[in-house]
Amino acid sequence: MPVASLRGPWRPRLAVPPARSAPADTEEGLLQRVARGDEDAFERLYDFVAPLVHGVVLGVVRNPALAEEVTQEVLVEAWRTAPRFDPDRGSARSWLLTMARRRAVDRVRAVQASVDRDASVGAREIERDVDVVSEAVEIRLEQQQVRRCLDGLTEVQREAVSLAFYAGHTHREVARLLDVPLGTVKTRLRDGLIRLRDCLGVV
Repeated sequence: MPVASLRGPWRPRLAVPPARSAPADTEEGLLQRVARGDEDAFERLYDFVAPLVHGVVLGVVRNPALAEEVTQEVLVEAWRTAPRFDPDRGSARSWLLTMARRRAVDRVRAVQASVDRDASVGAREIERDVDVVSEAVEIRLEQQQVRRCLDGLTEVQREAVSLAFYAGHTHREVARLLDVPLGTVKTRLRDGLIRLRDCLGVV
């Protein structure tokens, strides 16, 4: 990826002026100048290390657009934290590439965590939908089975059971509605419920 395409979003944000001619310095020397706020040194350091940083990041994140974004973050971090660079502990390039790898790995982990969260939420939604559908189907099947078992009762049993358990009438009210003795209603209900129990397989 051309370095120019990476530099685009940077220059306005960092207010880096156009490059001026400057002596060829080492990356360590440039980074030390950046630590003192030298924007020209940052411009030159950028030209040296941006392709390397981008290559390291791309090798970790495997996504060109994301790699460009992380590369920009790394170089912004280099601008901010340049005073922390200690040449006695390693080269400027090593310091920058270590920073690049760390930030790239952090980004991959963050993206994966986001994907995992979305997948978990999606799985819960699907599971809830399946449960709702399953419950509805189960109720529907139970209703169908009850209707089928009711159809297996005698007419007088079905009439008594329907009035008592579906219409909510008391035994006395059922007896009055059917104009039969209370004992007859109780017998019809008992026999009807026994047949329903056997039909439905209720233990």
